[in-house]
Amino acid sequence: MVKVGVLLSGCGVNDGSEIHEAVLTMLALDRLGAERVCLAPDMEQRDVVNHLSGEATAESRNVLLESARIARGEISNITAVSASEIDALILPGGFGAAKNLSDFAVAGALAEVQTEVLRLLLEMHRAKKPLGAICIAPAVIARALGKFSPLLTIGNDPATAAVLESFGARHQDCPVDDIVVDEVNLLVSTPAYMLGPGLKEIVTGIDKLVRKVVELAA
Repeated sequence: MVKVGVLLSGCGVNDGSEIHEAVLTMLALDRLGAERVCLAPDMEQRDVVNHLSGEATAESRNVLLESARIARGEISNITAVSASEIDALILPGGFGAAKNLSDFAVAGALAEVQTEVLRLLLEMHRAKKPLGAICIAPAVIARALGKFSPLLTIGNDPATAAVLESFGARHQDCPVDDIVVDEVNLLVSTPAYMLGPGLKEIVTGIDKLVRKVVELAA
C-alpha cells in the first residue's frame, strides 16, 4: 500500500489549510486505497483570522493543533517524519502554505520556507519521491526546489507566476480541472481555488493530482 503524507498548515483558508482542498485530497487518497499520513509543523501561526469577518484577531494558535482538527487527531509533528517513512507528499493550499509553511504571503520574492518543511521537501526530492502541490502551495515547492527548475502551476496569474519563476521554477498555465506534471522532479500541481469558484470545479483537478502522485509513488 502506498503511504502518502498530507502536509497541513492549520485549519481555515485565511490562516491555515484550505479545508475543502485538504478533505478532497484525503478522500481521493482513501478511494485509491492509499495510506494517509497527516503532518504539520509544531509552531505558532503567523496570524489568526476571523473567517466570518475576514479580519485578523489578537488570538494565538498552533499550526499542529489546528491541523489536527482536519486530521481528526491523527497527525504527526513534521519533525517526526522523514522521507524514508512515506512514499509521496501532498501540500494542500490555503494561506497557511504561504504564511506558516513559508512566509511567501508577506515576503514575496524574498520568501523562505519553514525549516522542517524545507528539510522534508529536500529529503523527498533527493529520494526521488513524488510531491503534489495544490493552489498556492506550489510557491513553497518553487522556493524550496528552485535550483532544480521545477515545472509547476498556480493557474494563470502572471504576477504570482513571475515571482515563482524568480525562484528558479518554470510556470505553466493550467485550467482548474487539470494538472501540470514535472516528470523529471516528480512534481504534480493543480490550481484548485487559485481559479476554481467551488467544489465541483476544483475536485477534478485534485482527483487527477492525487491519482498521478500515487501512480508515480507506486
